[in-house]
Amino acid sequence: MKIGVPIEQLPGERRVALVPASIAALKKAGFEVTIERGAGERAGFPDSAYQEKGAQIAASRTDVFAADVVVQVRASDFALMRQGQIVIAMADPLGSPETVREMASRGVTGFALELIPRITRAQSMDVLSSMATIAGYKAVLLAAETLPRMFPLLTTAAGTITPAHVFIVGVGVAGLQAIATARKLGAVVEAYDVRPAVKEQVQSVGAKFVELPLETGQAEDKGGYAKAQDESFYQRQREMMGRVVASNDVVITTAVVPGKKAPVLVTADMVRRMAPGSVVVDLAAERGGNCELTRADQVVVESGVTILGPTNLPSTVPYHASQMYAKNVTTFLTHLVKEGAVTLDPNDEITRDTLVAKGGEVVNSRVRQALGLPDLVAS
Repeated sequence: MKIGVPIEQLPGERRVALVPASIAALKKAGFEVTIERGAGERAGFPDSAYQEKGAQIAASRTDVFAADVVVQVRASDFALMRQGQIVIAMADPLGSPETVREMASRGVTGFALELIPRITRAQSMDVLSSMATIAGYKAVLLAAETLPRMFPLLTTAAGTITPAHVFIVGVGVAGLQAIATARKLGAVVEAYDVRPAVKEQVQSVGAKFVELPLETGQAEDKGGYAKAQDESFYQRQREMMGRVVASNDVVITTAVVPGKKAPVLVTADMVRRMAPGSVVVDLAAERGGNCELTRADQVVVESGVTILGPTNLPSTVPYHASQMYAKNVTTFLTHLVKEGAVTLDPNDEITRDTLVAKGGEVVNSRVRQALGLPDLVAS
């Protein structure tokens, strides 16, 4: 079977779906790989590096989409897709389910990698965790660059410099990486999550866990993600969190609920109570933002506080982001291969959960619900 890797079309997207190091494992599994000319250049992978590993460079974009399997970072170019083709990509299936409907209309067999289940054997395929790791790391660097003070405690001839205080809201993969990065830069770090079970993880990377007296027994779903709460819960949470936000120099928010608008956790009033020069980095900007003042991909300054709302931080570190994404995709692809061919096993949890389009239909129940479609009747 042939795999095609096109250039990503989303403005500002610098990642590529496969890197040269992926080629050997895919060839061993029985695939031939075709790369669109220049697909890896923005990530630091020239065409020659792919050719050295045995991949072919396509003469045109159309040739790439003639492959049996197309792998992308972000699903796009639906007009070039063809019936019966397998498409593997991130598609934001719960937030933008129309993307999946478009894939189904082309007759492709589509997989959305955001729906990889959080089970042990799927960890090496988990693109959300891979990309969140980079986002958490880069968020701290953005904050450090923007903050008009240094992160570490320093004793100098000019006196002692006190460390910056950083508050992380939401302790998933991105939050934990943000804690670790801020600690390495010398900051004093506090963190909060609605899931009390993460307290030990927070402490293990050197931060203090902020405990708020709230009922959080139903705060986590079976996949380990935070569950949306009602507005009265968020109102009580904001009231208690205001003091903590005001006492920190940097606030990094990471709280998202799959397929939902991000909860507002940091109000405009909280921002105004922060010291001038403070920084908020909102990693939920693409979902509306955890901070009331966030504007996606814009810099907002309110009462001397800078609010950053980046939406695609992994693309700003394209070399390693592509490397990690390609590893996830390669593992997923080899998981699908049985006896030299891609086989869709409906009893396999990984295949079943990620398959979103097949035979002209949206087949994933969660995506159908997001589109307002009735459940499919089993044949």
